Amino acid sequence: MKKLTGERLNATYKVGAVQARYRKDGVWYHPLNKFPGALFEGQGYILFKTEHDYRACYRVKKGPDANHIHVHSGISSIPGYVKLARNQ
Repeated sequence: MKKLTGERLNATYKVGAVQARYRKDGVWYHPLNKFPGALFEGQGYILFKTEHDYRACYRVKKGPDANHIHVHSGISSIPGYVKLARNQ
């Protein structure tokens, strides 16, 4: 079985992100720096169309390490979250 990645999910579900990150639990990621950008987790994803949308999302917190972001309640708590259809 191939490793699950943001890039694979982005391509499989035709999300259209330039950059995609994946974490099974949807809480911890490396930051996005190309847009549109998507954060995926085991059940769905959130797409940030612009850097402004990403930076303005109060649920996404940088740090304490500058190379990490955290979403306290997971990405499913962010308005615009899309649940994946698993029949692909």
